Amino acid sequence: MLSEVLLVSAPGKVILHGEHAVVHGKVALAVALNLRTFLQLEPHSKGKVGLHLPNIGVERVWDVAKLQLLDTNFLGQGDVTAPTPEQVEKLKEVACFPEDCAVTERLAVLAFLYLYLSICRKQRALPSLDIVVWSQLPAGAGLGSSAAYSVCLAAALLTACGDIPNPLRDGDDTSRWTEQDLELINKWAFQGERVIHGNPSGVDNAVSTWGGALRYQQGKISPLKRPPALQILLTNTKVPRSTKALVAGVRTRLIKFPEIVSPVLTSIDAISQECERVLGEMAAAPAPEQYLVLEELIDMNQHHLNALGVGHASLDQLCRVTMAHGLHSKLTGAGGGGCGITLLKPGLERPEVEATKQALTGCGFDCWETSVGAPGVSVHSAASLDGPVRQALRGL
Repeated sequence: MLSEVLLVSAPGKVILHGEHAVVHGKVALAVALNLRTFLQLEPHSKGKVGLHLPNIGVERVWDVAKLQLLDTNFLGQGDVTAPTPEQVEKLKEVACFPEDCAVTERLAVLAFLYLYLSICRKQRALPSLDIVVWSQLPAGAGLGSSAAYSVCLAAALLTACGDIPNPLRDGDDTSRWTEQDLELINKWAFQGERVIHGNPSGVDNAVSTWGGALRYQQGKISPLKRPPALQILLTNTKVPRSTKALVAGVRTRLIKFPEIVSPVLTSIDAISQECERVLGEMAAAPAPEQYLVLEELIDMNQHHLNALGVGHASLDQLCRVTMAHGLHSKLTGAGGGGCGITLLKPGLERPEVEATKQALTGCGFDCWETSVGAPGVSVHSAASLDGPVRQALRGL
């Protein structure tokens, strides 16, 4: 069992192109977002296991001795197994939720208990430890916050229990696990996502595990080779939406107007594939005109998504505001509000970027300047984390 404090982080994700079309068998490109979730695992000998999630106000502590007495056979035998509804019901009994417990808290705690008990029960005794998870990602905004949480938990618990080695060496600021270890992290993180979402695609946890950019089509996930890191503005309109209702709306429109909607979906597929080709070119030989192509693809895809009926007045406003500053934007994810991305090409003057951010926040939106194509799950030395992150993880 690990004896020192472990610090892990994992990125969120945005869909670059292919949202909604991917439901109908087309290509989607998902990229790692460099807004990250950070986890601190501290082993101790106090006979307790603590989970602290300051973003959503969760403070839970369990007696290890009581957890040790549980018959964990209900979790199944073998290595990575998918959680069943019966197992989730048993975990709810272990969690002892108060009646007024928020759904977000319930799901976060259940995913933790599932991963802690499943991964650590192979130890002679369940470990005493404290886990703090703090995120730069807003929850429920379609940015993969639950996947980043599950990936951090899986990586930290597997490392703490010795299933995978800690890759951080003396003098390293940051390190990453081997491909084989990342496979195991991803498998367990996917089970955490299943506890939270029921039937996820697996894209979010894969992006958070490996980072960079991934191509997804009909259940097949493949990484893009050496994708460039693109600077973006990420804007949250803060308009709530139902992904389920938006997906159903596109399906209804496809059934009603097959001759119109089917070519739109095919066209979005072509946009995703052209973007993949350009990103490949940029990795080999970057040139300024490639950014012009990326901007055109962004504009075309946004119009296509409006034609599918998943736009929103807030997203139109976002596109107008950024276009007034010569920048190009599109929705990312389900649409109907939610988030949008704006490409920042190299050489932009600082005052222009700041003026755009100010105009977006003036609309009542939240805005972050960040990048996509970020590294996947990583382990860090304490000294390598910046002040706000260290403070958030220590602020218990």
